[in-house]
Amino acid sequence: MKSLPIVDIVIIIVYLLAMIGIGFYFSRKNKNADQFTRASGKIPGWAIGLSIYATFLSSNTFLGVPGKAFGGNWNAFVFSISMPLAAWMASKYFVPFYRGTGEISAYTHLEKRFGPWARTYAVVCFLLTQFARMGSIFFGMALSLQALTGFSMASIMIVMGICIIIYTVLGGMEAVIWTEVAQGIIKTLGALLILFLVIKQIPGGFAKVYEIATTDHKLSLGSFSPNLTESTFWVILFYGFFINLNNFGMDQNYIQRYHTAATSNQASRSVWLCVVMYVPASLLFFIIGTALYAFYQVSPELIESVRLQAAAEKLPATVTVNEIDRVAASLQPADYADKVLPHFMVTHVPAGLVGLIVSALLSAAMSTISSNMNASATVFTMDIVKRYFKKNITDKQQLFSLHLFTVVFGLSGLATGLSMIGAKSLLDVWWELSGIFAGGMLGLFLLGLISRQARNAEAITATVIGIIVIVWMTFSDRISGNYAFLKSPLHKNMIIVVGTLAIFMAGLLLTRLRGKRAASAGG
Repeated sequence: MKSLPIVDIVIIIVYLLAMIGIGFYFSRKNKNADQFTRASGKIPGWAIGLSIYATFLSSNTFLGVPGKAFGGNWNAFVFSISMPLAAWMASKYFVPFYRGTGEISAYTHLEKRFGPWARTYAVVCFLLTQFARMGSIFFGMALSLQALTGFSMASIMIVMGICIIIYTVLGGMEAVIWTEVAQGIIKTLGALLILFLVIKQIPGGFAKVYEIATTDHKLSLGSFSPNLTESTFWVILFYGFFINLNNFGMDQNYIQRYHTAATSNQASRSVWLCVVMYVPASLLFFIIGTALYAFYQVSPELIESVRLQAAAEKLPATVTVNEIDRVAASLQPADYADKVLPHFMVTHVPAGLVGLIVSALLSAAMSTISSNMNASATVFTMDIVKRYFKKNITDKQQLFSLHLFTVVFGLSGLATGLSMIGAKSLLDVWWELSGIFAGGMLGLFLLGLISRQARNAEAITATVIGIIVIVWMTFSDRISGNYAFLKSPLHKNMIIVVGTLAIFMAGLLLTRLRGKRAASAGG
């Protein structure tokens, strides 16, 4: 840890003030609920695409992806490979569907299809997913800044959280989108700068990186065997497809953006622009992680302080130096992977450039968190407050509710981030939590969209079955002793896959059985 040079601190402060300034600028137009939630439907498609791209490219990508590549291989890149198929389905079916409903909330139609319980269930799942997402992003942001400044992770999260809440409340969705356009550009340039600085300091450059990576099998996409108990190519492909299908088809963060476009064609093109930008950008971060691995393989003594720090964090404060050394020697790259990029920034990035890279990291965090806050406030206001507590809510009251719950959910995400301090792998935490909460609502949505014959009774029964399956897969690894045979044999990334299919297939089966009973009774 060390203090940042004054020039870097100035750059970071200027960046934060600029983001808040954008919020103030758009606050002049943010006078009604329609403007706050969908920017009056006047945002160009290319800006929406950049905004969606910036939301995808969070600090989970900025820190978590290089960490996964450093500690393992490119198995996680399969997640990005799955995006085009999900995007095709979204642009062909989901975008026209949501634009046709005219409802700003992604979940209003579930009530029309199955009743109030379905809408409320989806809202609860969505909000829980947002807590997990915002918390992991707050955590990733603080992890990097702690290494750079020496301040505690808790204090960093609190200060940054306040800044994000201010500009999101002030500017609404229009401020969110236009700040994300700027942030998407900043974070991409920041990633290119990091890669340049790493490669520049490796004797032999890219050729040496490729040599080390191939020798140590760092470029593998995972095993192609049909083994669903480990993180194989197929497990990540299935997981990525279902998560991306949920993102493009059920996630309020993205669906709300579809309504900000002037036309359905522009909304559809925004989805494809996101994919065209995100897939190579995510590859860039895997290359960064692999390049960092090669850099520290060439000069292993430079990473020793990180190993010692990681070892010290695993032990009580009273242990001896020899004990720390012993534990450090046993650590594998995956045990300290999330600390490597911040360490490189501290020790090998010149003054001035650190401030630019930190600004890129902050933009990666702020864009996603601000979007999550706005979407969560929109859903809660439309689907809970307006639906259950104040049906005849005025526009002024609605705008007040949106402002209030933007703050509430911002603070809730911050609290979730504080609770994640000490987590082993940033990306693993986010993937597991998102899979748990997202599986149920995606299965219910697909049942309602595809099976027009499914009714309320089948939907409720199928959802209960899906929840039981998801809870079992999530917690069965804690079963031991005589009941160990009840453990789920599948990898945890399969939770969203199996949970979604359980609800969808159970619903179809129950609907078919009802049809057969009705036919028999009629005959």
